[in-house]
Amino acid sequence: MTASLALGTYRIPGDELATAARRAASCPSGWIDTAPNYCQGRAHRLLAPVLADHPQLHIATKAGFLTEAAAHAACTAGVIPTAKVRHSMAPGFVRWQTARSRTELGRDRLDAVFLHNPERYQGDRHDLAGELRAAFAVLEEAAYAQEVAAYGVATWSGFAQDAFTVPLLDRLAREAAGTPEHHLRVLQLPVSLVMDTHLGEALGGHGPITQAADRGWEVHASAPLHGGELLTLATSEIAALLKEGASVAAACLAAAASCPGVGKVLLATGRTAHWDDALAVAGAPVIPPSTLRMVLDVLAAPL
Repeated sequence: MTASLALGTYRIPGDELATAARRAASCPSGWIDTAPNYCQGRAHRLLAPVLADHPQLHIATKAGFLTEAAAHAACTAGVIPTAKVRHSMAPGFVRWQTARSRTELGRDRLDAVFLHNPERYQGDRHDLAGELRAAFAVLEEAAYAQEVAAYGVATWSGFAQDAFTVPLLDRLAREAAGTPEHHLRVLQLPVSLVMDTHLGEALGGHGPITQAADRGWEVHASAPLHGGELLTLATSEIAALLKEGASVAAACLAAAASCPGVGKVLLATGRTAHWDDALAVAGAPVIPPSTLRMVLDVLAAPL
């Protein structure tokens, strides 16, 4: 079966967010992915009433980026040195942001907290490892306090930049927890026919998706339509190769959902037509790896 469908909220306008979240409540996974900086810092407050009405919904959020208002609040709280900071993984900030997210979302326990794009760290790689370990320790504390069910890393280019690897993240989480039984159990990264590096690696049985899945972590595919660009880049011929009779959007979503090791695909839309397309392929039989390789070869061929 293909990966399950979940709601990603990054590109959804504020006036559509609640509607999209209510639509997500009808999905089998019932999973919403958000962050405190989405919708100009309003995402949590906009989602809170929907979460209150649908307690079965699962919610994942992030710690890392700050809006201007959040930076001033964090600076006043003494968890960042200056209100000019726009990204932080400092332990005090991660602890503060996680508690603030629980309050804003109206949940005693968050289903997942991701460190948001740790590759944005400005120091060297050795220092980044130390920052990650310290942040993981805070999230382990939150997990043992039943405030967080799991944590992980949401990255855009961290693996491609060699900023970190899955084995390194695993080791740092074990060190932070003081035991192999840590709570780093989720990973989020882009998987699409445009950003196809990780898809190609997974088809070959290697790379971060495979390494994470082999450890029992759940992998979430972000930007499966590459911010909507795939709807104009992909052709009906490509769609037919992937899934006969499917729309371009549905075929491209099916490609991401068929990536070996991916457990959830995040769709960022409030539009009913897009959800109908997505639900038509969610849970369907996977596209065979040989077909996915053929499509990647076609897309990589020079014009």
